[in-house]
Amino acid sequence: MADNILTQKYLCQLFEYNNGELFWKNHKYKALNGRKVGGNLEGYVVTAIKKKPIYNHRIIFMMFHGYFPYHIDHINGIKNDNRIENLRAATKAENACNRKAPKNNTSGIKGVRWDKKIKRWVAKININGKAKYFGSFKDIELAGLVVEEARDKYHGQFANHS
Repeated sequence: MADNILTQKYLCQLFEYNNGELFWKNHKYKALNGRKVGGNLEGYVVTAIKKKPIYNHRIIFMMFHGYFPYHIDHINGIKNDNRIENLRAATKAENACNRKAPKNNTSGIKGVRWDKKIKRWVAKININGKAKYFGSFKDIELAGLVVEEARDKYHGQFANHS
């Protein structure tokens, strides 16, 4: 189902919102009214409306704000935390800024890696999809401070240091 068919009014008629969760309010099978809505899809909560899946965070955002942004960012990075205060409209680049460090990160600091050739810690972050180099350092803590400052400067409210 296309998002543009789902209006704020229609969603508010179908669902009741309570602390990040949705409950059926007006289901065609009356026995489901009052029951929690959604199932797990790769960590996100998803609900079928007229047999079409839609993420619960999109439903909730529309219920509160009256529109569907192209991307919705979970501020705390927890995919199933759909409290309205944890959701914000974002661009693809902003949403990417708020990602946690990848699982294969070996330095323990997002944006810092060891370069074997120069035997130094390298500080890099992505800005609008392009890697930006901020220097190489003997001290890992200094490299960490440099990338943290860079993320604050370039990523603003979407900076995620973990």
